[in-house]
Order: sequence, then C-alpha cells, then structure tokens
Amino acid sequence: MKNLQKILQEISQLTTEIETNYPELYRDLDENPMTLPVSKHPHMDKVVMQEYLESLKELLKHHIETHKKLL
Repeated sequence: MKNLQKILQEISQLTTEIETNYPELYRDLDENPMTLPVSKHPHMDKVVMQEYLESLKELLKHHIETHKKLL
C-alpha cells in the first residue's frame, strides 16, 4: 500500500490535471458528495485519502466517457 505522502501527491496532481484540462468538472468538485466530509472533524488517514483518490479517478473517467459519447 502507498504511503500517505504519495497518495497526497497523486491527489494534487490529479486535481491540477482536472483544473487545467477539465475546468467544467473542477467547478463541480466542491459540490461532489464524495469530496464533502460527513462529520465536522473527519479523521483523514491513508485509507480515507486513498478512497478519495479513487473517487477522483472514477469521477474523471466517467466525465471523459460521458463527454466522448457527446462528441
């Protein structure tokens, strides 16, 4: 399993890619339920951050597949 620093680096890179190449998707990240913590003081550990990274990847993949069909 990856260490937390590596996961955070991947999240940062993916978020930057989304911001740069898919601004319409980036706008929606704040509204995505996967990005909103359920509790006021969420516990952010390696597992939670890995799940968040995977959710970002899935969100991007879905966005690309959906928009490819529209073209």
